[in-house]
Amino acid sequence: MAISERDKLVNKEKNRLTQLFKDIPDGKKKVVEGLIVQAARLRVSLDELWQDLTNNGDYEEFTQSEKTPSYERERPAAKLYNARDLAYQRIIKQLSDLLPEGIPKTNDGPSADGSDLL
Repeated sequence: MAISERDKLVNKEKNRLTQLFKDIPDGKKKVVEGLIVQAARLRVSLDELWQDLTNNGDYEEFTQSEKTPSYERERPAAKLYNARDLAYQRIIKQLSDLLPEGIPKTNDGPSADGSDLL
């Protein structure tokens, strides 16, 4: 994917997350800005990796040399997806934890654990 296309997707996701977490107190907004940008980047990257895994699978045949038999191993893209997914979930949890008490956690906004954003 071209960088300009990726930037558009990141900005779109950043705007979505900014709207979802608009009720975070002003004193914490500077911290939130960085978390939202990183979450947006991770989300776009996860979508790209998901497409790759859907097309190519989680495992591949691998061999160390022509003299050894091949075996199935987890593709590096699958490992990367899992690591980035965990990072994304942690950021969403951090953002959700910054929401003030009393903000209704409905389907229109973030749930208490951020699970509706994943």
